[in-house]
Amino acid sequence: MYRTFYEGHPFTRVLAQSPATKWTSGTNQCLVYPAISRSGTTLVAVAAIDNLVKGAAGQAIQNANLICGLPEDAGLALAPQYP
Repeated sequence: MYRTFYEGHPFTRVLAQSPATKWTSGTNQCLVYPAISRSGTTLVAVAAIDNLVKGAAGQAIQNANLICGLPEDAGLALAPQYP
């Protein structure tokens, strides 16, 4: 369900394992890992972002791009600092 919802969203990736914050360092990416609890009664969604890029400046640029009719990822296609 998460993969279907985020399909086509350039900055959100759904992972099959819990993400590490360093995987998003210097990027506008949001890495999401949805999992069912051991009891099977609770959905736990873990997300990792770079607080400076996705959390503030990158999000502002992404919003400005959308408002101005530019491609959503204009100026934000950054290579991660961590391989």
